[in-house]
Amino acid sequence: MRVLVIYSHPVETSYNAALHQKVLDSLRSAGHDVDDCDLYAEDFNPVLSRAERLGYHDVPSNRLPVQLYVDRLMRAEALVFCFPTWCFGMPAMLKGFFDRVLMPGVAFDISDPQNVKPALTHIKRISAVVTYGRPRWTALLMGDPPRKSVTRYLKLLTGGHARTDYHAQYHMNVATPERLDAFKAKVGRAMLRFE
Repeated sequence: MRVLVIYSHPVETSYNAALHQKVLDSLRSAGHDVDDCDLYAEDFNPVLSRAERLGYHDVPSNRLPVQLYVDRLMRAEALVFCFPTWCFGMPAMLKGFFDRVLMPGVAFDISDPQNVKPALTHIKRISAVVTYGRPRWTALLMGDPPRKSVTRYLKLLTGGHARTDYHAQYHMNVATPERLDAFKAKVGRAMLRFE
């Protein structure tokens, strides 16, 4: 399967970096064709500019500023996101990817605004590997927006057909090395079974 891995963390020595590497290694070991999109390493610009917003509905010219990322998304059959949760949301870098790349003519067809249609119907599988600094109950209290973005919004853009899963390590601030190692191993097993 052609898997686009979208990774968002600025520190190469972080636990998230180790999770990202585990995701890549495990997917490749399972025989998948992996496109590793490291948003920070690629210096992705997350800012939706005034000009882009003004041309947001102008399909297909709206793609031009992010054509490389659109092409990679359109080639993919599956998506795996790897990121930390900050302030109960995804990092601004990743949110900018959503804002700039998941646009009309790419992620959805808005030619009839009364009947918006999903356009990522070629995506059959979506997964996420996510860390949180706080306990799960606080994420639930806040509505857990990252989980909903992955398991609901992205699934909606596939027409509701993509299979989704969400691997979360909560309460990073007090997690023991053993607990972190166990989560990383769990992620590796999940990616080895990815289909």
